[in-house]
Amino acid sequence: MSEQMSDDDERQQSPPSDLDFTSNKARTCIVTGSVSGHTEFQSPYPDQVLENVLENVLHFLTSRRDRNTASLVCKSWYRVEALTRSELFIGNCYAVSPARATARFTRVRALHLKGRPRFADFNLMPPDWGAHFNPWVLAFAKACPWLEKVYLKRMSVTDDDLATLAESFLGFKELVLVCCDGFGTGGLSIFVSKCRKLKVLDLIESEVSDDETDWILCFPEGESHLESLIFDCVEYPINFEALERLVARSPSLKKLKLNRYVSIGQLYRLMVQAPQLTHLGTGSFSPSEIAGQGDQEPDYVTAFAACKSLVCLSGFREIIPDYLPAIYPICANLTSLNFSYANITAEQLKPIISNCHKLQVFWVLDSICDEGLQAVAATCKELRELRVFPVDAREDSDGPVSEVGFQAISEGCRKLQSILYFCQRMTNAAVIAMSRNCPDLVVFRLCIMGRHRPDHVTGEPMDDGFGAIVMNCKKLTRLAVSGLLTDKAFDYIGRYGKLVRTLSVAFAGDSDMALKYVLEGCPQLQKLEIRDSPFGDAALCSGLHHYYNMRFLWMSSCRLTYQGCQQIARAMPRLVVEVIRSADEEEMDVCVQTLYMYRSLEGPRNDAPKFVTIL
Repeated sequence: MSEQMSDDDERQQSPPSDLDFTSNKARTCIVTGSVSGHTEFQSPYPDQVLENVLENVLHFLTSRRDRNTASLVCKSWYRVEALTRSELFIGNCYAVSPARATARFTRVRALHLKGRPRFADFNLMPPDWGAHFNPWVLAFAKACPWLEKVYLKRMSVTDDDLATLAESFLGFKELVLVCCDGFGTGGLSIFVSKCRKLKVLDLIESEVSDDETDWILCFPEGESHLESLIFDCVEYPINFEALERLVARSPSLKKLKLNRYVSIGQLYRLMVQAPQLTHLGTGSFSPSEIAGQGDQEPDYVTAFAACKSLVCLSGFREIIPDYLPAIYPICANLTSLNFSYANITAEQLKPIISNCHKLQVFWVLDSICDEGLQAVAATCKELRELRVFPVDAREDSDGPVSEVGFQAISEGCRKLQSILYFCQRMTNAAVIAMSRNCPDLVVFRLCIMGRHRPDHVTGEPMDDGFGAIVMNCKKLTRLAVSGLLTDKAFDYIGRYGKLVRTLSVAFAGDSDMALKYVLEGCPQLQKLEIRDSPFGDAALCSGLHHYYNMRFLWMSSCRLTYQGCQQIARAMPRLVVEVIRSADEEEMDVCVQTLYMYRSLEGPRNDAPKFVTIL
């Protein structure tokens, strides 16, 4: 027994290693002393053999859901699964404490951590709500010094946190910050200067403050290990000469996404240094200043043509359309194209998209109109994901895309799996056509801007359209509904949306029955986001049987009362029930403005601000 315990102690203190595979045979026997004084070998206990075999097998189990399921089989599987897990995903940073996570998972090399709920992106949550990375980085610095990768989404990250990351994990390689805030260029400079093995630094839609620090210049001299550098969200000029030198000494660099302060002339110089790029964010795609008549512009066409490995193209901020022909040579190889920052027209898009036969992911503004979407449908037969964003997101604007472009996509791109579509006008017929033509849809998000807008041809609610989506798209896991919807639409969702895991609702439904249909009919529901809908306490109580199985429920501007929320809190003590008021609201009202409920192994958090009341 002592031999086995010492072995476990050693395993707790050492990082995961492929050497574990070579030592399994030695662990299948136990050495004991015999009466005659000679050493003899005894067969191991059955549980020990099982754990040794499991450890080898579970190394090949990569899906986190499969691993979670395996850990529930018995205590032995629970222990071994924890020992062999190298990547830890936590969908809510308050669902478990850092201490509990590091105590169980002792060999983690990669941490994926999410904080604020998605509606925080729409200013529906007061600032300084929480989701601080600090306790997590301190806990992992003590327990897992071999941590190599951190992925954070909607977390508050300080400069000190970045410094701790760089100083505590000597082999740190990858940092991805998505929709994060709280840090600045000063913290980045410390981080990049100390992470000498850094491969990935991706800053995606994050808020970075300007501390007047030249962070690009702080990358260590010598050959760099960088494989991905994304900073298109940084709203400050960078040291281009330092960036150019960094790119030149990064032979493994595959992904580079630039901010708006990098001109197309500077982009040319970077592309010449790095023809091996596979993913490129172009920056502003316009010159930094007007060139004189005697100045010769670089040959942008040749530069793009030389990047033969380029498959993903984005950027195009502050675009001058005259430069678009430069990308023609690489269109045939593109699998992903992002024009979501480029206000281009259908005529400007057509010569580009006509050669994009391999395109699988396409993001674009609605400035391309229905005509542009028809061009996409005619060429992009391999399209899997489409996102159409509005140039003008006001509810009373005249949107340039409608059911015409939407139906064209459904008819031409039948392999479509994910769609996000903003529009002002839609019909049930077009949505029904989408459900029939694209049965492999996994994600369907239709955002009809403007409140309670019906089928603009028949004047009927959009119930039948969304009903067809959940009936005909058997793989659907994420759904966002909009437009004029009655309880009938939610009846369809509850009856047929058996795989729906994420549901977003805004300005929809007639009564409490709508929410009751969903909560009683969708067994896989994990994330439910609702705003400005007529659902009250009765609707909330209808989900008592299911809330422990969900990751979270968000309701804002509905018809909830403080008493109704208290009732849920009393009935489900292991559920954290947060009532959130605006930061300038001093006392709790009878009506609840925002309710955020989530499951947690720890109970109420200890860093709640004053405008949050935990029931």
